[in-house]
Amino acid sequence: MFKRILITACYTGAIAALLLTLVQSLWISPLILKAELLENAEATHEHVQTQQAHSHAAAEHIHDSKAWSPEDGWQRTLFTFGGNLVVAIGFALILCALYNLRAPTKVWHGVLWGAAGYVTFCLAPAAGLPPEMPGSVAADLSSRQEWWGATAFVTAAGLALLAFGNHWLWRSVALLAILAPHVVGAPQPLEHHSVVPAELLAQFQLASLSLNAVFWMVLGGLSCRMFRKENAGAAPLDGINSLA
Repeated sequence: MFKRILITACYTGAIAALLLTLVQSLWISPLILKAELLENAEATHEHVQTQQAHSHAAAEHIHDSKAWSPEDGWQRTLFTFGGNLVVAIGFALILCALYNLRAPTKVWHGVLWGAAGYVTFCLAPAAGLPPEMPGSVAADLSSRQEWWGATAFVTAAGLALLAFGNHWLWRSVALLAILAPHVVGAPQPLEHHSVVPAELLAQFQLASLSLNAVFWMVLGGLSCRMFRKENAGAAPLDGINSLA
């Protein structure tokens, strides 16, 4: 069973990651490059002001070597694909594990699982922490990670109760769980500041959310199709497929 799950996740994740990287390079990357140009221009302006306010000797302590980052072009695309591949295989493993608990009978069932994954890991967290661009001030990283993780967890639990709960009480608890992180509110910076124009930021957020939706639909549909193909001749496991 584990071998079938791993094979399905690897093939599905590779295809979904390739598609994601291709669309990112055509749609998302140009927007990020524009934001980086604005961020670098702002940093240069602040550096010039610092040099004017301090003597040359004091300014020497400000010059720090820049951290390494992949260059624009094939190097950046390759590293992006590597990151997308790891994430896609990880999410595909989660989907395939869930298929063993409730085996899908149609490909569109996998698309529904993908939609649930999109809501859990993208849409719900983005309601409080929308996609960010370079040049924007954000809240403390650890606070954002904790809120993101809690939101994803309660959203997944809430969707499970809504889908499989057979009593109105469980569904009421599910709705309260899904709304709870947004009532508490996501961590916000003390001062909002961004060098990125609002129009560019809106384009980036729309592109990110739209691309992630496509990614999850493809991941769900492909993983379901390959899972059913890999398990076509396999003997059902006692107590697992019977849940379906």
